Parts: sequence; structure tokens; C-alpha cells
Amino acid sequence: MSQHLADDLPDATGTKALRVWLESSGYARRLLLGAEGDPWAEGAAKYLSFFTQARGLLRSDVAVVNVGDLFRSWLAHHPELAAEMGSKRRATYPLRRMLEEEGPRALLDEVAEAVGAHLQGQVPLVLSTPAPGAWLAEAQRMAGREPAVDADTTEDAAMYVADFIRCVSQRPVGGLLIEEEETPGPADRYGPLLNAARHYRWSVVGRGVALQDAARFDAVIGEGDNVTGRDISAALFSGGELPKAGPAQFLYAQVPVDHPPEAVLDAVSRLQGGPA
Repeated sequence: MSQHLADDLPDATGTKALRVWLESSGYARRLLLGAEGDPWAEGAAKYLSFFTQARGLLRSDVAVVNVGDLFRSWLAHHPELAAEMGSKRRATYPLRRMLEEEGPRALLDEVAEAVGAHLQGQVPLVLSTPAPGAWLAEAQRMAGREPAVDADTTEDAAMYVADFIRCVSQRPVGGLLIEEEETPGPADRYGPLLNAARHYRWSVVGRGVALQDAARFDAVIGEGDNVTGRDISAALFSGGELPKAGPAQFLYAQVPVDHPPEAVLDAVSRLQGGPA
């Protein structure tokens, strides 16, 4: 394993370290903190405690910090920010104002430093964010507006996210995961964000992106054969037959938040090929 995701992404040799990517943050939060629990609410030390316990529950070849969850938590505890986000009429202002807030930037910087020290380069630390257009729409809703997103505002959103990730540019981050909603956004407008991430030598992974945009990313997570990360969540947690990963693929699974712990352990054991 490596601190840099690029070193672990599978290739045709089949010798790279990334074989299983488990997304279990929602499940771990419910199990460890309760349905209303918030690992971000009490600072970096509280988050690190949650993070280490969550990794103890289910091991993955990648360690992910969900930045979207950080801002959802911050806005829940700072409603005055949501009011400020809606104070100007420009369509992109809610996201711009949200990402400018110093508190979340400082907290993410502390968390990235603490998590990186805990991992000691054993697995890559990856930041997860919503795709630029999806994040803009979410920020607009948080500001009390109906979402209004097009190609131009998506490109502006990508610039704001690119500026935001500078706050952890000196931390041991190894990659960026960009997560689309059900309808993928125009990835040809993500240039400012993709360029910034690669400037920091982060690999960029897209989840749920349109197949015609796959070449813009270092890896893509989705269903089927023509992706780097094969999403087997549905088959894994329904007890169905698991598709095999090719030599240049890894397997990805998102643990359902409300799945029973015994069933999760059985499914993960089946995925990793060992006893429960």
C-alpha cells in the first residue's frame, strides 16, 4: 500500500494493492454514534476517534474522509451561514460563500493531518466531495432556493471547490473522489478542479460519471466491465452472485446504513474470501 492512490490503482499486471474499496461511513456512524450521531460536531479529536473505530469495524484498501458530510454538519450547527449563503442573488453564491467559511477549512486541515498521521502511509487518504454541479445544487437548497445549475455555473462551482481543497494541499492526501448524483454533470466543465487536484499529485476518481467522460478521470467507479472500480453493492448485500474483478479492476461496495451488523460481516467476508 502507498500514501498515493496512483500507486495502488489496478493496472493490467494485476499486481497493484487496491482490490477492495468499502464505503461504510454512514453505516459506521449509525453503529458507533446512533442515528443522529455526528462525528464532525466536536472537532478533529472526536472525528479521529470515530474514524479509527470505523476502520476497526470494516477494513478497506482506501481511507475516505467525506467533505460533503463536514459541511452538512457545519451548517446544521451554524444556521447563520445558511442565511448568509442566500443573501445574494447570484446562482453560484451559496456554494462560494459556504466554501469560503474558515471554520470548516480549519477543521478539515486538522482532520487530514490527524488521519494522515494515524494511517502512516499504509493506505491512501482520499477526500470525497459531491460533483461540482451536485454540490452547487445542494448549497442552493441549503440556502432556501430551488436548484438552478447549468454548464457555466458548474464550471464556476468547480473553481470554488478547487480553491477550497488548497486548505489541505500540505497534508498527506492521496486522492480525490468526485461523486455524481443520479444524472451525471458535464465533466468537461470540471477542469479547474481536476487540474488543481493533479497539481497536488492527487489521483482523481469519479463515481457515477458518464462513460463518455471516463477518460477525464484516473479511475471510474460504476457498474459493468468498462470501469476501474466495479460497483457490486447490490449483489453483495442482497446475497447475489458476485462478479469477478478483472486484473485492471477493483471492487467497490457501499454498505447500506441500516444493514444488520451480522449480515454486513457475512457479506464483507464473502467479498474478501475469508471466514466471517
